[in-house]
Amino acid sequence: MPCRVRVGELGVVPLSVESAAYFTVAEALTNVAKHSGAQHVEVAVDRAGPLLRVQVSDDGKGGARDGAGTGGGHRGGRGGQAPAAGLGSWC
Repeated sequence: MPCRVRVGELGVVPLSVESAAYFTVAEALTNVAKHSGAQHVEVAVDRAGPLLRVQVSDDGKGGARDGAGTGGGHRGGRGGQAPAAGLGSWC
């Protein structure tokens, strides 16, 4: 499926954050391919002050909802953001 990637000016990103972002995007793209029925997907990466912001969006069906589920998966309260474990950041 076509994937558009947009990357802003990132500056220096710690290796642990870079790795977490990579594996987060890999998992998100796998989920899009397996479950969404999407025709297109977009990955956007940029900085928001000291934070690295990674967004994966698609035109498929379904999706995670804040507060849904049994405690696993997506959760947040910061506009669909969830803490990146052990990194002191949000994704």
